[in-house]
Amino acid sequence: MKKKVIIIGAGPAGLTAGYTLLKKSKDYDVTILEETKEIGGISRTVKYKGNRMDIGGHRFFSKDDDVIKFWEEVMPTQGKPSYDDKKLKRSKNLAKKGPDPEKEDRVMLVRNRVSRIYYLKKFFDYPISMKWQTFKNMGFLRTFEAGCSYLKSTVIKKEEDSLENFYINRFGKKLYSMFFEKYTEKLWGRHPSQISADWGSQRVKGLSISAVIKDMFKKFFHLNSKEVETSLIEEFKYPKYGPGELWEMVAKDFAKMGGHLLKDHKVIKINQKNNQINYLICDVLGKEEKIEGDIFISSMPLKDLIEGLNDVPKDIYKIATGLPYRDFVTVGLLVKKLNLKNETNIKTINNIVPDCWIYVQEPDVKLGRIQIFNNWSPYMVKDINKTVWIGLEYFCNEGDEFWNLSDKKCIDFAKDELIKMGIITEADVLDFHREKVKKAYPAYFDTYKDINELIRYLNKINNLYCVGRNGQHRYNNMDHSMVTSFETVNNILNNVKNKDNIWNVNTEKEFHEEKKVTE
Repeated sequence: MKKKVIIIGAGPAGLTAGYTLLKKSKDYDVTILEETKEIGGISRTVKYKGNRMDIGGHRFFSKDDDVIKFWEEVMPTQGKPSYDDKKLKRSKNLAKKGPDPEKEDRVMLVRNRVSRIYYLKKFFDYPISMKWQTFKNMGFLRTFEAGCSYLKSTVIKKEEDSLENFYINRFGKKLYSMFFEKYTEKLWGRHPSQISADWGSQRVKGLSISAVIKDMFKKFFHLNSKEVETSLIEEFKYPKYGPGELWEMVAKDFAKMGGHLLKDHKVIKINQKNNQINYLICDVLGKEEKIEGDIFISSMPLKDLIEGLNDVPKDIYKIATGLPYRDFVTVGLLVKKLNLKNETNIKTINNIVPDCWIYVQEPDVKLGRIQIFNNWSPYMVKDINKTVWIGLEYFCNEGDEFWNLSDKKCIDFAKDELIKMGIITEADVLDFHREKVKKAYPAYFDTYKDINELIRYLNKINNLYCVGRNGQHRYNNMDHSMVTSFETVNNILNNVKNKDNIWNVNTEKEFHEEKKVTE
């Protein structure tokens, strides 16, 4: 008899676990339960009238060999970094006429990484570079103050008991106040002084002024190093039709290997007895369905997992239900053009600015980031030659005033902010679309400080494995989520009971140094 493995969630972590387990062994019957009709989680691609939206933006770059092998197996890499390659544009039509359209679509493009900060109505490199343009944009006085502040931070180190002190130790107080403080507060709705330094250690790791200078020297002297900080990479891979396409292919391959993927299956109850989960209860379009299993892999939010479990101690329940999240709204705008000049030496289609992301540091607008989907892939835009398709990213809380705005009011709000910033004009707006994403970002405050107690409790449930971003309440990159699943599958196949290796992905030093993986 094959052991029944039940996986909760068809995002990157859940799909990676199911695919990898079936590829390595035929001794398991694997079922993935997905709450929605979509797959890919926040790595899905939203399709709207021939245009595509990448929710949150996903760069495919990794130093983990298993992750690279996985991607190449599902979707081989093709092409050079280019925005105006005529063959690339023309192949959009040719792919439909080929003998195997799916094979034509299973392609990773190589893209230039360009992300900048928009501050004082000027562009700054992200991460901040030591170029003349940076100093010119900052002005003499700000540059002088930033230099003195940084030198002070190299001598006087603050205790890293908050995200604020984490940043000040690496950049100095002046640069922190210019480029991190307000944006971080936009993202989390909390001041960095109230957020755990764990977020910084997991998201920006080795990034600092010294790391930027070190990287500059390596590039100047053409020294290659595998230890480049993730935020300093200059190229990345990207599926032709966005990240969701890769996960759709993984789901197809998973089904071909005998796996089962059940959509519209929302897990509402989880029965445990004697430190073993026996079965789940799913809400399937209003009807309850019981699903039994031998092994359970969960990528559902820890808060929801604990709320569904029976016989949970009160202190553990309090920690889990107090874990905070930040929710997310993306407004897609289709426009004729942007009122931003491309003053870089990077060629783009119709000479639009080359950025994948623009981080908006202006304090008088709510907008957090602008994605330019044309630059992620020309296949993301229906008419690449005549339109610019952008995503406006807003951070909020489910149920708050911004979340509850009607589509029209939300889109009018977003348009007004862009017009105020001088980025678009009203007459150039052609179409729009809004997407809401719940629990997009696990947050590092409130009961997060007690999360280790919650982890110890969950580890006592012998046949339960927690993977992925929400499954571990850790702001993991997509690749980190995949690695948690690789570790889980290895534990299952080798009958390893200790789960520390799964929880330690993206926390221990060896994972930082040897397995740094992408945005």
